Amino acid sequence: QIVSLVSDAGTPAVSDPGRILVKECIKNGIDIFPLPGASAVSAAISISGFSDKFHFCGFLPEKQSQIKKLFKNLSSLEGSIAFFISPNKLDKRIDDLKEYFLNRDIIICREITKLHEEFIRLKVSDLKKIDLNIKGELTAIFSEKKNSINNFNYLTESDKKIIITMLSKKTIKDIVYQFKDRNIPKRTIYNYCLEKKNED
Repeated sequence: QIVSLVSDAGTPAVSDPGRILVKECIKNGIDIFPLPGASAVSAAISISGFSDKFHFCGFLPEKQSQIKKLFKNLSSLEGSIAFFISPNKLDKRIDDLKEYFLNRDIIICREITKLHEEFIRLKVSDLKKIDLNIKGELTAIFSEKKNSINNFNYLTESDKKIIITMLSKKTIKDIVYQFKDRNIPKRTIYNYCLEKKNED
């Protein structure tokens, strides 16, 4: 009943094809628990299902004007957004979060690896619907902007290695088909295949 995803080189699902498995588990309601290394941030990113291109902000500033300025800058960036926050401060900042990140998803991670470990997944627009009367520091991860969410919309280094291996055995059309569930633009795959073939 328990399956482990293990990597011998870094955190699985961060710049790694393991994120495909994570996203399928999320779709099917399967609980996922990270075993972190150096940071709660990499642990949270690894099970988020969001883009592994992310911006980490540490703890939020105290002043309202500083937070507004930070959120405005972050909202224009591509990729996921991660920061540490207390439950009380998260409760106070719901309106600000909705103002700048309304069309995003969020995972709130509490007490990672501890007794009361908890992962709450929801849309930013639904933030008021959860009980925020909880203790412990939170790691909050916001998804990339909705108009840029398409699983991997780019080729990772692992993808490129797979394509290079396949080029000796399959046609470019077959390779493009192999990536059909990843929502990577066909043109991106096609152009990379041509680039590698021309190198030969």
